[in-house]
Amino acid sequence: MGLLDRLEIKTPEQIGLMRRAGLLVGETLELLRGAAKAGVTTGELDALAEENIRAHGGVPSFLDYGHPPFPGTICASVNDEVVHGIPGSRRLVDGDVVSIDCGAIVDGWHGDAAITVAIGDVPPEVTELMRVTEEALWAGIAAARLSGRVSDISRGVETTVRSQGDYGILEDYVGHGIGTRMHLPPNVPNVVHRGDRGPKLVAGLALAVEPMVTLGTSDTEVLDDEWTVVTADGSVAAHFEHTFTLTPNGAWVLTALDGGEERLTALGVPYGGR
Repeated sequence: MGLLDRLEIKTPEQIGLMRRAGLLVGETLELLRGAAKAGVTTGELDALAEENIRAHGGVPSFLDYGHPPFPGTICASVNDEVVHGIPGSRRLVDGDVVSIDCGAIVDGWHGDAAITVAIGDVPPEVTELMRVTEEALWAGIAAARLSGRVSDISRGVETTVRSQGDYGILEDYVGHGIGTRMHLPPNVPNVVHRGDRGPKLVAGLALAVEPMVTLGTSDTEVLDDEWTVVTADGSVAAHFEHTFTLTPNGAWVLTALDGGEERLTALGVPYGGR
């Protein structure tokens, strides 16, 4: 059995169902973007996310996921926490950045996306880190073409980051396939690995692309909670993510409220949504 046989290829109707989950994730993240202010705890953001997801017929993807079971609806990673931060009593203060990762299931289909939000005023280099990371996300998606390869996405991400400064790009944590489960083959690395082009990109394959970039090195450590990933050198990190697919007409970003039309059009990439 080849790799393509193991990939979950959706019908157009199933992709339409994934769009419902993606929209709920995107709407929840916009709600949290507005709520993430100085004085708010990450636990309060988590409660708001769960309430919104359940109120709209969804189920949180992250809650009780994995071993040990993840205890939150969102991952809330602050400053040097890169990913998988556990929400709780930590109160955000002016100058923080918080990366919010959110997943939701609607009628058995998953959506997964992440944003990084500045709390009040942050140093210019942190603002630039966030801009570069988000730009790399869109560059990766824009590089995807039917009959292309997963490595095209990785190259788009890596080239964008490397061309704009001496940043660390996480290699041990990657994007992934998504659909009836949150994590499916194939992996979507944020850097190109020589000799590994990854599987061919075909219509009906849904992928989560998620660059994680730091102001320091790419070295990380996992805290005693067995979830929170922090930079080894204490540098600030940013994380952006979207779930997308390719249709015969172009790319469709399932977790973007406009399907990604504005950003893709600005990059000269055909928009494949409906």
